[in-house]
Formats: sequence, C-alpha cells, structure tokens
Amino acid sequence: MDDVTGASPGAGPAAEQVTMSRALNRALRDALADDDRVHLMGEDIGTLGGVFRVTDGLAAEFGDDRVADTPLAEAGILGTAVGMAMYGLRPVVEMQFDAFAYPAFEQLVSHVAKMRNRTRGKLPMPITVRIPYGGGIGGVEHHSDASEAYYTHTPGLHVVAPATVPDAYGLLRAAVASDDPVVFLEPKRLYWSKGDLDRSAALPELGRAAVRRSGSSATLVTYGPSLPVCLDAAEAAAAEGWDLEVVDLRTLVPFDDEAVCASVRRTGRAVVVHEAQGFAGFGAEIAARVTERCFHHLEAPVLRVTGFDIPYPPPMLEHHHLPDVDRILDAVARLQWQDGVHGEGA
Repeated sequence: MDDVTGASPGAGPAAEQVTMSRALNRALRDALADDDRVHLMGEDIGTLGGVFRVTDGLAAEFGDDRVADTPLAEAGILGTAVGMAMYGLRPVVEMQFDAFAYPAFEQLVSHVAKMRNRTRGKLPMPITVRIPYGGGIGGVEHHSDASEAYYTHTPGLHVVAPATVPDAYGLLRAAVASDDPVVFLEPKRLYWSKGDLDRSAALPELGRAAVRRSGSSATLVTYGPSLPVCLDAAEAAAAEGWDLEVVDLRTLVPFDDEAVCASVRRTGRAVVVHEAQGFAGFGAEIAARVTERCFHHLEAPVLRVTGFDIPYPPPMLEHHHLPDVDRILDAVARLQWQDGVHGEGA
C-alpha cells in the first residue's frame, strides 16, 4: 500500500504544478511518443482537443492518423478499437461523457472484456477507454453519471478512477501500457484541480490503494471525485475529536483488499463514500468485502454515504444529491454508537 500522507504524491525536484487535465494530456503525449502502436480515437479529440481539452495539441503534433476524430458512433468507435487491438495496436478511446458510453456497452462486454479469455490469451485487448465521469460541474442529463458499477461487474476489465494529478498521469500511462482492457474514469470536477507532477517518477501499479490521511477513529474508503470531500470531512471531524483515516482506492478492479482491510482492522469502523447511487453500487461490494474479511475487528456496521437512488438531478439540485461533508460526518457519528440497531445505510 502506498502511503502518501503529508506530501503531494509525485512531488520531487523535477515536479511542476499542473491541472489534472494537463496531466492527462501529458500522459497521452508521452504514450504516443514512446510507442507508435498507440492511437487515440474519439469525438472532437483532434482539432478541438476534446470537450475538456485533454487531447489539446496532440493531433497537430502526431497527425490525424494517430489522433483521429471519429463519427458520433460510440459502438463503432469501440468496435474499431477491437479490430485495431487484434492487429497489434494499442488504441485509446475517449467517450465524450459518461452516459454517452452506453451505446458502446455491448462491444465492451461481449468483445473487449472477453476476447483474451475467448482466445486463451492469444488475442490480448490493450484498449484504454477514457470516460469523463461524475457530477459537480452543473452538467445536464446524460453528462453526470457515475457508472462505475457497470464496469466493475464485468469480468475481464480493469477499472481505474484517479483522484490526484500524479495518479491521473501515472495511472493513465500504466493503463495504456497494460495488455488488458482498462476503463479509465476521469472525474470531471477534478479536471481543474492542481497538483505537483513529476513525469520521471516510477509508474504506479494498477490495483494498489493509497492512504491519503492517517487516522485511528474510523476509515473513509473512497475514490475519484469523492476523495477531496472525504479529506475535507476528515479535517472537519478533527474538531469533533474524531481522527479519520482516508483510503483512496485509485483502482476499483483489481481491488486492493489488503490495503483496505489493514486500515479497517486498525480503526474498527468504516464508511464508504461515492457519488453513484447506493443501491447495488460499488460501495455495496466494498462493504461486503470489508465485513467478510474484518468481521471480528469491526466495532460497528460498515456504512455507506452515496448519491440517492434517483436519475441524476438537474444542475441546480445536484448539490443535494452528491455526498458532502455533513452527510459523511453524520455517518461517522452513527458509527460511534456501536449499536447495530443504528447502523443502517446512510
């Protein structure tokens, strides 16, 4: 487990401060420069540089044969990527928004996730599917879904959700280099967050969580856009006398059972936080795994703080839907009762 408490991950003598969007851009640029098998595909990623400018300047540098604007046809984009991967290329596909990826879901489940197993390893699928995901930017319908549960439930896929600038760079480089398909979930509301980036640092290993804040009272388990909220909640909890540990999963599949359970066994309590709806959400899997592996260490039931079980609300109402500091602190307060009667989901 990587413990980065007390320092900016990746900070060093060669570090520079950049936004997450710029870190992703540099990861793609370096991947293109290092391996001529890497090709980028997506709607408006060429001349425009993408809706969020993540691919800005790459078509001009590498040409439109390697940074290709595509038709508005997500199933066709991903199906083309499958053929490219079968012939030895390493396509990186952008789905313009989270809910725009659904038309490509059949390709992802039936072919991308299964091809390596179907061919007994003869045809790996080194495809990275970049998906800007989540709310918090005032997006309209079909622009703010947190759909990670669909992908984590699909065997054969790795699923990554960075929350820091160094992880955005390092995990994307690791994803592109992987011979297995990776769904790379980019938290939209963190695109403009800033952090120190050292591109010479060793690339992180997929499947390793990180402790972002050490503590002893309870563990907050989170990922992606909910990490800053959990860190704010941990700071606010200190005023109440609670010392909260914050674990950033970074990679949802493979899941770092060892890191998460080590933290919960130390603290005896856990709250899982994510902005997707709670019912059958990824937090339910985390809660089940923690309960199964840490049962005799738990002082209270594992709680969840999630989005509500509704379609994503209109922009003016999304702040009611997304987990916030108050809802997290309420869950932590309920943990202190140590009474199973009071331990129902948040």
